[in-house]
Amino acid sequence: MMGATSIFNNTNFLAKDKLALKNVRLETGFEYEEDEVIATKTNLFYIEIENGKISKISPNQPNAKAIDAKGFLMLPAFRDMHIHLDKTFYGDKWQAVRKRTGGVKGMIALEQKIMPDLLKNSTFKAEKMIELLQSKGTSFARSHVNIEPTSKLQSLINLQKALDHKKKTFGAELVAFPQHGVFYTDSVPYLKEAAKMDIDFIGGVDPFTIDGAIEKTIDFTVQLALDHQKGIDIHLHESGESGLKTVEYLIQKVNENPLLKGKTYISHCFVLGKLDKEKQEAMAEKLGNAEIGIISTIPFGSLVMPIPTLYKHNVKVFTGNDSIVDHWNTLGTGSVLQKANLMAQLYGQTTEFLLSRSLRLATANILPLDDKGNQHWPKPGDSADLAFLNAGCSAEAVSRISNVESLIHKGNVVF
Repeated sequence: MMGATSIFNNTNFLAKDKLALKNVRLETGFEYEEDEVIATKTNLFYIEIENGKISKISPNQPNAKAIDAKGFLMLPAFRDMHIHLDKTFYGDKWQAVRKRTGGVKGMIALEQKIMPDLLKNSTFKAEKMIELLQSKGTSFARSHVNIEPTSKLQSLINLQKALDHKKKTFGAELVAFPQHGVFYTDSVPYLKEAAKMDIDFIGGVDPFTIDGAIEKTIDFTVQLALDHQKGIDIHLHESGESGLKTVEYLIQKVNENPLLKGKTYISHCFVLGKLDKEKQEAMAEKLGNAEIGIISTIPFGSLVMPIPTLYKHNVKVFTGNDSIVDHWNTLGTGSVLQKANLMAQLYGQTTEFLLSRSLRLATANILPLDDKGNQHWPKPGDSADLAFLNAGCSAEAVSRISNVESLIHKGNVVF
């Protein structure tokens, strides 16, 4: 694809199910001045990949017959954990966002009008958007996919075709997403059908605003997830009392059904950014205890999410691009590394140590070094999902949003 400078342009050393790479830069520890981390130590290594996994990591062998990684920094491939691959303008003619009327329900009416046309070439456009994500170092995404009376199951079917075409170089998990409400437009029969298909999560959106019933909608979502052994990932934009009640009720239901712990997420959850510090701490503690994750698109301006507080209470925090170019938003870049950079800016995480910690937002919580500077990744047996960046260390990669030179997914060269 787009990798004119890719280390894999010379394919002489590519063997079936096996790769060997030399001059691979890996982080090895922190350099301290008194008690402060002032730099990240790196060294060059020789790495072998076999059957989609890292099989060997050894001191560099500069004279070996192997692909020359040219000293590029190897990081875990990035993961976009909130995106809508099924409905996009990307890969088609440019269209700016139209003036919104009627809030989210107004957008539902717009979708009911435009979805039939969007679906005509949605497989092609999804593939183009996947290629954009890959160019930014991402090899995995959690995609929400419309399940509602207008699209029925067609949006899911079309996206699954795109993912099948890209299965060697891209991975995904899918959320059955009732964008038009569970009950506001009768999406129930389609959600029940989708739950029997190859999806991973049952989704939702603003139960009070859209369906007018927090408990009824959450109860349905929870039961459907339990019945089909799925996770839950609910869009929650409501930032007032209804948003808070929705979070509290979901926490209650997850605690009542421990099978959902570690499998339940709230996307956006803007209400957390509206709480005072004391309430943020209390809510973060409850979320952590219930093992409910937050997927934040890192809003800024008047609404800044309490991400450091969530981390403090061991809440899993992921991020994603959400929209790239569609009827909701046209400002997406496809880069989750940029999201990590934005987080570092918003929370003043500008030291070597804090910048290096910020990388976990782009990698879904995988870091090369632990907080004490011990090498945590990679290890033999790890999946060979690898991004090669023109950076000296992860702190620089986050700070500079460094260029991705090459990408590997499960041992398969993407570019």
